[in-house]
Amino acid sequence: MDLKSSHPYWPIKNGLVATYPPLENDEECDVLVLGGGITGAIFADRLTKEGFDVVVVDRRDIGHGSTSASTAMLQYEIDTHLIDLLDMIGPEQAERAYRLSVDSLATLAQLAAECPLDCGFTKKRSVYAASTEADVESLRREALARQRIGIEAEFVAGPEVRERYALPHPAAIVSAEAATADPYLFAHGLLKQAVRRGARVYDRTEATKFDPAFLGRHEIETDRGPKIRADDIVFATGYESQQYTGEKVCRFKSTYALVTQPLASVAPWNEHHLFWESARPYLYFRTTDDRRLVAGGADLDFRSALKRDALIERQTAHVFNGIKELFPQLAPEIEYAWAGTFAETKDGLAYIGRPAALPHAYFALGFGGNGITYSTIAADIVADQLKGRPNTDAEIFRFGR
Repeated sequence: MDLKSSHPYWPIKNGLVATYPPLENDEECDVLVLGGGITGAIFADRLTKEGFDVVVVDRRDIGHGSTSASTAMLQYEIDTHLIDLLDMIGPEQAERAYRLSVDSLATLAQLAAECPLDCGFTKKRSVYAASTEADVESLRREALARQRIGIEAEFVAGPEVRERYALPHPAAIVSAEAATADPYLFAHGLLKQAVRRGARVYDRTEATKFDPAFLGRHEIETDRGPKIRADDIVFATGYESQQYTGEKVCRFKSTYALVTQPLASVAPWNEHHLFWESARPYLYFRTTDDRRLVAGGADLDFRSALKRDALIERQTAHVFNGIKELFPQLAPEIEYAWAGTFAETKDGLAYIGRPAALPHAYFALGFGGNGITYSTIAADIVADQLKGRPNTDAEIFRFGR
């Protein structure tokens, strides 16, 4: 699957960060990680810390899949409200899912602090705005539900929303736990650390065939000829992984994003906050360290990459008009625009672990609006499963639920 259009912002901004070779000889390892984006990088970092011998393979250049198209708004907030998730999966699992998402931000902050590249990790506050008056009461209840489990979530309503955040919305939940980053540099930095611990990384190499019912080591064939033998496989290929799971777990969507030229000032907006709203699909935006606006939304059902990309100009115009309606005085200009593919699940939660159809492989499918935070949760769960350690959180994100 073509995951994004051809000109997302991050690879252009950063240029050639690192060069990895294609696979030219047979390899052997403990764990093969399929996918060299931010999810695969988080896994490579974690598993090499655990002492595993790791090989990472990507059919594209490293970081040029979904990672290059990510807006990297790092939030604990799941697209499904906590008050709705309580009814869908029960209080214990719903509350734990939200707490895990909060904890994952602390993990990402630590990973960024250790990262040998400056990935622009910046702590921010999240402003989740009520799109209409009809959404105000549900946001009020949502803020209370989060507060009851110890999450710092302030409910703000009325004129105070405009006074504090320069927004016309009737209410908002303001959360202290949020961040932004450069996902492309983050992935390259984590892989650099993994390589220092002995990992081997190969790009422009596609895994083409493997036996899902193996009795010993996996033997994975590649499009270049050499084979990889591995005790275990981790699928960190995101939306392209569903073809292997034997279970339909998501529906695909197209999303559209843009980056403006640098602004002299982002006032009246506060650059220490990021924004999203209760409408579905929702407008979302953040700022960069050089005062650009990164914005996205205008989601549509995914039909094909060609149809998705043909709508870039129209759909990013919708996103841009949403920004201009909020902040007409900013007068930004679009410098980069692109489209990407993402997936939604029935409960807004990721799918992590071993599906019944592939008992000897592990999946990290961070679907929804917060895939990077889900990737850190997945790395914890899968590392425990590979080590034979118990992890009760795996039940929340299991296949077959």
